Amino acid sequence: MNKWRCVSIAFIGLLGLQQAVLAQDTYPSRVVRIIVPTAAGGGGDTLARMVAQGLSELWGKQVITDNRTGASTMIGGAIVAKAPPDGYTLLQGLATLATNPATSKNVPYDALRDLAPITQLISIPNIVLSHPSVPVKSAREMIAFAKTRPNQLLFASAGTGTSTHLALELFCTMGKVRMGHVPYRSAGPAMTALLGGEVAMLATNMIYGLPYARNGKLRALGVTSLQRVAIAPDIPTIAESGLTGFEAEQWYGLLAPAGTPREIINKIYRDATAIVTSAATRERLSRDGGVTVASPPEAFAALIRTETIKWAKVAKAAGIKPE
Repeated sequence: MNKWRCVSIAFIGLLGLQQAVLAQDTYPSRVVRIIVPTAAGGGGDTLARMVAQGLSELWGKQVITDNRTGASTMIGGAIVAKAPPDGYTLLQGLATLATNPATSKNVPYDALRDLAPITQLISIPNIVLSHPSVPVKSAREMIAFAKTRPNQLLFASAGTGTSTHLALELFCTMGKVRMGHVPYRSAGPAMTALLGGEVAMLATNMIYGLPYARNGKLRALGVTSLQRVAIAPDIPTIAESGLTGFEAEQWYGLLAPAGTPREIINKIYRDATAIVTSAATRERLSRDGGVTVASPPEAFAALIRTETIKWAKVAKAAGIKPE
């Protein structure tokens, strides 16, 4: 009896191995779709198209991008969370996977329960800018100035609960200052308000904000990464300007529905990271302030987990209630 049981277990194990090899060898056999939860033409969309084109060339099968915007990227995320776990529907995930639980009551999925992280492709620091009428030239000086004027200074954001909003709430919390938040519908109106002197400060992505610092219309107080950015090495980090450990970056990665075979996850990870780590792609991403990460699935899962906890604490400290 034990002999046959051992044979049976061995056969099942061999069958599982054969199925795993088959899944890896035959994937993909048809079109793969990357759901992009942001609008066409933005930085995230450009990255997704680069990866899709590269995978198409590697696999000899079409990989397309499909923009499904809305609900702070949750519409796109829900589509992938509910898709069959076969590797043919992927998600370009971004930092909202970690911030949405802190700012939204009804997130229709759990990022680590319903999705399988594949890789964090890149990170993109924000740049913190101030209006020239504010007599400060660094993050340290802004903190000191704000402490003498509690609740008098205002900062803008692209909307309540966005990554740029939470970045400056973290700035206020770590700096122990109180400033008013003015949310706008998007980054454009928020920048217009800063340029007009209606608010004192704003955090925005590097490629959008850096030109205003270069032409003197705004002042750069620092970048939100732990390391200085290659396209602006003269601008210090917020961390080295008075708030040790300050970090608030946008990031992008790939995820699949939970339950997707590990062999398929590994194949996508290996091939997608080969694309973003190529010299040509690194150079192109660097011009936009992007830093190539190409982390393995476990590291990406750990990032989402720690970021979710971090931003929940920031939202609570700022009095942001999920809506």
